[in-house]
Amino acid sequence: MAAISSISVSPIPKTLNPTRTRQFSATTTSVCTSPYSLSISSTRSSKTRATDSSSGIVGQDLRRGADESIGVDTLKRFIDINLGYWNGYFYQFDYLGNLTQKVSTKLAVASYGEDELISLIQTLYVKQPPSSTSVSGHDDELEWAEYKVKETNLFTVDKYQQIGLFPDERAFALRYQTAGMLEAVLRQGVLGEDDTGEESPKNLKLPSRRPSIVCENCLYSQEMDLRARAFHIMDPKGIVDMLGIFLEERGNGDFFPPSIDISKDKASRIAPFLGKWKGHSVTKRSGVYGATIAEADTFSSLEIDGNNQLVQDISSTSRSGEGDIITTKVNWRGELSGNLAKFEGGFQMSLLPGGIYMGYPSDIAKSVAESKSFHLEFCWVESAGKRQRLVRTYDMEGLAVSSTYFYETRLPL
Repeated sequence: MAAISSISVSPIPKTLNPTRTRQFSATTTSVCTSPYSLSISSTRSSKTRATDSSSGIVGQDLRRGADESIGVDTLKRFIDINLGYWNGYFYQFDYLGNLTQKVSTKLAVASYGEDELISLIQTLYVKQPPSSTSVSGHDDELEWAEYKVKETNLFTVDKYQQIGLFPDERAFALRYQTAGMLEAVLRQGVLGEDDTGEESPKNLKLPSRRPSIVCENCLYSQEMDLRARAFHIMDPKGIVDMLGIFLEERGNGDFFPPSIDISKDKASRIAPFLGKWKGHSVTKRSGVYGATIAEADTFSSLEIDGNNQLVQDISSTSRSGEGDIITTKVNWRGELSGNLAKFEGGFQMSLLPGGIYMGYPSDIAKSVAESKSFHLEFCWVESAGKRQRLVRTYDMEGLAVSSTYFYETRLPL
């Protein structure tokens, strides 16, 4: 949940119970600033407004208020929803929705300091596979590699991570400068002691060393102390490099949450998202764009027509500070190819198991050249008829323009 620093030695909490722990060094990578742009505009009207821009999903006339730069109270609320021991798995997918790796992980989260000096500290443990050089019966105990995550504090969370926090909804979005943490999880969870340090190990897809965007969107379960953290990693050209999901449950001991069933309903991953959905959205913009917050009532539908084409309609209705009603409508048509939904205008959704999809532009460079906004989206249908979505929008500097949280229920047929 933050950029990764080098490893330091610390005792592992007994509640995590890994049998053996190893340290491993972080890979330092240079930062590649994203050359992405977004035109910000505000429209006030009492009439309905139609648009085919992807920003129509999240772009509202936002009411201006106090400076939104994250404060101490907000940081404390962010720390509170993260504290504890998290057991789970990391899943790596390609853009076609194919699972490429699954790794067991544990995360210990604590804090120290008070007021403006409070900090979040995290230690990630990655389960290593047996070494090819181990002797049967002598080295069969579980080994966990220990990884120190850089501290999160009042400065880093606002300036570098550009947090979009929804404490009441228990959701947040973060920006990373590198994908070093994910590379470490994959190297230690797949190669372990057999890692020779190759830049491109055989049969292992690692994230780009110079990603243009690394975005984490996190949604918490409405029913359990469970969460899903979704990572979009875009390569230097702005094309999706890999997708990652941490599915974690908070609790002590060695209990792990149910694993995502890769084989279940593989042929119908679109099914959980079909139908008509009604809900509410909350939008927060980054402090560099001024103090803005907006809420809207939302409606969306996704159907497959008689020609086997996808038809998606999205609308949102909000009220401006002057009392004007603003309605934004978006209509998309697309096609389904395997577990990839491709819409007109270049937006794609990778359909993943477990009622999850991750959305992103097929070609960010094209959006930039046309001065159009673009966004990254994470949707989780945790239970039938209820879903959460988190949308993150970026500008040409690689800064977060806004984060929008949606909670929606499916309407009866």
